[in-house]
Amino acid sequence: MSKKNGIDAFSRRAFLRSAATFGAVAVAGAASAQDALNEIINSPRRGSWDDQFDAKGASRTATTVVSNTPVFGPETIAHVQQAIFDYQNIVSQGGWPSVQTSVKLELGVTDPSVQQLRQRLMVSGDLPRSAGVSSSFDSYVEGAVKRFQARHGLPADGVIGEYTLKAINVDANTRLGQLQTNLVRLQSMSGGLGRRYVMVNIPAAYIEAVENGRVALRHTAIVGKIDRQSPILNSKIYEVILNPYWTAPRSIIQKDIMPLMRKDPTYLARNSIRLFDGSGGEVSPETVDWNAEKAPNLMFRQDPGKINAMSSTKINFHNEHQVYMHDTPQQGLFNKLMRFESSGCVRVQNVRDLSTWLLKETPGWSRQQIEATIKTGVNTPITLAEEVPVFFTYITAWSAKDGVVQFRDDIYQRDGATELALQTPYGVEQSPGSVDQDALPQ
Repeated sequence: MSKKNGIDAFSRRAFLRSAATFGAVAVAGAASAQDALNEIINSPRRGSWDDQFDAKGASRTATTVVSNTPVFGPETIAHVQQAIFDYQNIVSQGGWPSVQTSVKLELGVTDPSVQQLRQRLMVSGDLPRSAGVSSSFDSYVEGAVKRFQARHGLPADGVIGEYTLKAINVDANTRLGQLQTNLVRLQSMSGGLGRRYVMVNIPAAYIEAVENGRVALRHTAIVGKIDRQSPILNSKIYEVILNPYWTAPRSIIQKDIMPLMRKDPTYLARNSIRLFDGSGGEVSPETVDWNAEKAPNLMFRQDPGKINAMSSTKINFHNEHQVYMHDTPQQGLFNKLMRFESSGCVRVQNVRDLSTWLLKETPGWSRQQIEATIKTGVNTPITLAEEVPVFFTYITAWSAKDGVVQFRDDIYQRDGATELALQTPYGVEQSPGSVDQDALPQ
């Protein structure tokens, strides 16, 4: 794809148009930033937390982060450039304070560390300076924490837990570097992404279905673990398969199925996995030496059904990595904070909504017809009337038109700063066993 048109070309024009404004702001930037910092520090001390209670304010602040502007919108480059300028200004004034606390910070707590928290949230724009710098964790602080959490892909519960505290204490200079790194990644994308396209943002573990420049659907996803990473790719979705067969990749057969069959010879039968030779003939598992060093040269295929590793749906696109998007019988994993558990394929929450969107221009495939076909349990491949572009990307920092700067953990450690990989799965409790839950039925 060309790297000199589309978004990149737009970004140059936008940057040139805004150059004069940036120059004027830069002259006054140091003074205004220092004035703002002084205003924060010298704000009147507030009273006890219940004097500053606004039940609606907390939820309002968090919801302002939600946007239907896509990550690859035509103005994204200009917005990220503005965010870089703003963060350069913050860094030049000494950044923001770290928050050191020995207590759990949540609504109703009064502790000196809340003053640090307020200052930290004010500098990053999550808390209005008018809220003051008291020691009380009131509903205005709770709302600011929820906004911060939403901007960083964390559960917006308004409580300073382990991961929120780690994210808060990433210094401003590191966040600036993260924005600069991602500006380069965004500039590498072409502006001609298509009238309709699907974007999988791996570190954010979510999917955007974009139509006419707006996000039509946004889905939570499960993506590749750090040792079986989802690849970066540009392709086109050409097929949706309802009630798919699942064919085990060679790596899964060797690493996982062979050891399982040594322990439990009934494993394949219990999970409706059948073996086929090169001629399409079915092979009995009893004829295979499961203690052999190498796996047999056979196809391991699981029949459609509720226990199928892809459940109701598989979404195919051209790629050399043999990855795809799909449904899963393990819906509970979408509720996890860290959704980096697959072997490279991408699991999609509410995948039937995405299938309906993909097939809406393919005659004969309404939502009702899709549901009816799934109920039959019959394997049904559907070729899209028009292929839909799909992009697997790695964007850990971006900004929308409303000026909200988003950050995500550098789960694959590609941003060059170890403190950005805050929620890597190492040292965190995982599902039991070494078998990849995404690709292999249990």
